Amino acid sequence: MLCKNRLQLKFQKASFAVIGIFKSKNPLNILLLLVFGVLIKLPLFLKPTIAAVHTEDGIFFKWILDILRPSGSANPVLYSFLAFTLLFTQAVIITRFINSQRMTNKATYFPGMAYLLITSLFPEWNYFSAPLIVNTILLFVLSGLFNAYNQQNAKGSIFNIGLALGISTFFFFPSITFIVWILFSMAIMRPFRLNEWVLCLVGLTTPFYFYAVYLLINNEWSWQTIWPNFSVNLPYIKQSLWLAGSAFLLVIPFLIGSYHVQDSLRKMLIQVRKGWSLLLLYLIGSLFIPFVNNSDSLENWVIVAIPFAAFHAMAYLSTSLRIIPVLIFWLSTAFIVGYQYFGPGW
Repeated sequence: MLCKNRLQLKFQKASFAVIGIFKSKNPLNILLLLVFGVLIKLPLFLKPTIAAVHTEDGIFFKWILDILRPSGSANPVLYSFLAFTLLFTQAVIITRFINSQRMTNKATYFPGMAYLLITSLFPEWNYFSAPLIVNTILLFVLSGLFNAYNQQNAKGSIFNIGLALGISTFFFFPSITFIVWILFSMAIMRPFRLNEWVLCLVGLTTPFYFYAVYLLINNEWSWQTIWPNFSVNLPYIKQSLWLAGSAFLLVIPFLIGSYHVQDSLRKMLIQVRKGWSLLLLYLIGSLFIPFVNNSDSLENWVIVAIPFAAFHAMAYLSTSLRIIPVLIFWLSTAFIVGYQYFGPGW
């Protein structure tokens, strides 16, 4: 009996230790985050998937796939390597963003860990795709919106925000709907100035202007090329218990994190409060994306992973019951491993 209790105690300590590693801010944690990412996404390299073009993908992404096709067809693991590089880079960026903006009460690596864990809940979120590339651009836009709060003259930053979103549409056209999120975010972060809103729209249209000039020079002009078909439809998603489990592990930590964000609002700085509002608007906007020119694929839903990761990090960090983050982490990990090796697989 005593031996059994000791084993249980050691297991509990080991479980808490894994969570404790990412709770602290230590430069070594970047390496540990990399190891964790490789382990949790190992089937991505064991069973690589060749990237495919969807109707909603932009011309830049199609060009990238044309360049990669000869090497990718011979070595499909190239797409896996590119997808993992994007995912890990985004995990590091969102971690540094949350810490530098002091969105939580202490610096932590939970955002990066949560991002890698969340994107492992759905196999399609680990494919090399246009929405995955756009996630990196949207992180730049998110950072620009936060930084604009303290800038007296933010015209340059606001133009760059619009320009970045304009470029993202050439990778994944439905991302143009994020202009609504940007304008709402500017209204939250800065006093209303019509010239700044116009400047943002000018930045958004700049890539279209240069692309139109390119088409005219090459006698390829058409409105359909400049502005592809824009439609809103209900995507068809094949239902399964595995999909329901992934959705459950995505939503429950989000609800816990949302509760702690709401509970801590009074103690937060005004900028941080507004920042969480931006992330909530980001989440709402990203949930609409898959309905635009949908391809009945879960790949497009990966855009929701960034705001979800921020709220998940709050769930890991702020709960007073230490057992809750441990349960969330190990249940998610066990489910992902089961999905990968005993379920439909990747």
